Amino acid sequence: MPIETREFDIQNYLKTPEERAAYIEAALEENDPAFLAKALGDVARAQGMTQVAKDAGVTREALYRALSEKGDPRLSTFMGVLHSLGLKMRIAA
Repeated sequence: MPIETREFDIQNYLKTPEERAAYIEAALEENDPAFLAKALGDVARAQGMTQVAKDAGVTREALYRALSEKGDPRLSTFMGVLHSLGLKMRIAA
């Protein structure tokens, strides 16, 4: 009997602010800028890319590019997206 599989969609697990924050926090722990950019993109899509782009002060298309796996968002874009998503970054020793 063949194993049935379904495509994994992270959007199904990013419904609440707490889930979104935990996902971004886990991405930060990976210490991989490309993964962090993609994770921010996943969260932005879950919340609504058009509104996030507007709040961050960039076009939706530019935000899609910046938050792709190959994207490299400017710090101002990164901070704007965090603010739009209602997230704060903290540094700990």
